[in-house]
Amino acid sequence: MAVSVFDLFKVGIGPSSSHTVGPMRAAHHFASRLAHAGLLERARSLEMHLYGSLAATGRGHGTFSAVLLGLEGFDPEQVLPTEVDAAIARIEASGEVRFGTEILAANEADEANGAHASAPPVTRAPAIRISTADLVLHPLTVLARHTNGMRVAARDGAGELLDEQTYFSVGGGFVVREGAEDDVQQRLERAVARQPYPFTTARELLAHAHASGLSIAGVMRANERVQRTDADIDAGLTGLWRVMEACKDSALTRTGTLPGGLEVRRRAPEWHRRLREQDPDRDPVFWQEWINLVALAVNEENASGGRVVTAPTNGAAGIIPAVLFYATHYAPGARDWSDAHKAEVVAEFLLTAAAVGVLYKEQASISGAEVGCQGEVGSASSMAAAGLAHALGGTAEQIENAAEIAMEHNLGLTCDPVGGLVQIPCIERNAIAASKAVNAAKMALMGDGTHFVTLDQVIRTMRDTGRDMSDLYKETSRGGLAVNVIEC
Repeated sequence: MAVSVFDLFKVGIGPSSSHTVGPMRAAHHFASRLAHAGLLERARSLEMHLYGSLAATGRGHGTFSAVLLGLEGFDPEQVLPTEVDAAIARIEASGEVRFGTEILAANEADEANGAHASAPPVTRAPAIRISTADLVLHPLTVLARHTNGMRVAARDGAGELLDEQTYFSVGGGFVVREGAEDDVQQRLERAVARQPYPFTTARELLAHAHASGLSIAGVMRANERVQRTDADIDAGLTGLWRVMEACKDSALTRTGTLPGGLEVRRRAPEWHRRLREQDPDRDPVFWQEWINLVALAVNEENASGGRVVTAPTNGAAGIIPAVLFYATHYAPGARDWSDAHKAEVVAEFLLTAAAVGVLYKEQASISGAEVGCQGEVGSASSMAAAGLAHALGGTAEQIENAAEIAMEHNLGLTCDPVGGLVQIPCIERNAIAASKAVNAAKMALMGDGTHFVTLDQVIRTMRDTGRDMSDLYKETSRGGLAVNVIEC
């Protein structure tokens, strides 16, 4: 196991981790390559090819804009929605991309702070004309590595190729560059060799917990210490929680309809107003209404291109924040928790959830384009159930059981977004899956941890189900609700 909690939970912009965050990160990497090679200022033209699901649903997922932003050097973890809007408006008005300009600006900032080691050679960011002919879509062509394929090329004024790279956005914002797989594998192997408790299966994870006497969160934290101090781990996890909370709070202030043409009405502000009237004292009887609200709010913000935490994807970003809300408001004694104790609960929750997320990355996939929505919403529900079971005092076996129950009842879930937008059925689906996670944790805690189907078995079943699922139902908008709902 070499996947970090900070790989599974990353800050990015909506609406999609695989179709927005991943392509932006890939384009950013391409611009950085040319900057470090001293080739940036020679570039006079750019070519972009999108394959498979990226081409089929890229327009609704903001892929095209994300690629342009990445080519300018914007980082999905740092860029703010206001910066996105301003940059896209400028690109549309001028018809030009300022290739690598943000990378050079970051370089200048590093130099001003005395950081020279990783800085690219001093160069100039060229303004390159972009037209629709420069972006070529191949929706029916799937490259061998993954259905989310992307190729970028840069040429000089004489038409000579400066560089060309193929990338794959494999889910959750993770990007793999063609030809660099061996390098990635070697880095992972070196990281695993340093970890005290490496694992790829739930069986191994439970064995580590038993042998060490640590909780699942403790096992995950011990592995994280290879790269970070406890202080850094806790600060990072608290920072992620704050972004989740800010994402929800932002959505509660935004009215009107969501962008994209479906005219989907934002419901979070009105739901929040009604809930505050109906439940001013947070009566536990209203727990489900509140987690519905949190999940809805986060995913409305994601659909708006807002700043979210991929958890583990953008399409499923509302589930873990909603179940975290349950843990921090409805767990026994939660009303009396200090801020410090609440932060500790959040950290333990996220570490436990991440440990389960590792299992899905290692044994299956979290990409809707690869295995359907069971890989996104299903894995997020499973991770959230595990985190909540830990927060409620569950044993390692009960936590594994909670994760298994949540995924077992998301098996076969298709990814068929209407209009290629992360809105219908995605927003409501997050709320339903959050409730499933809470119920799964409660069911597991009513037992002693023994159960018939193991988490490893259900993860492999999800993987096999995704392999057998028709491509019509894997984020192509060519089947299911996507073709049976008439757009107005």
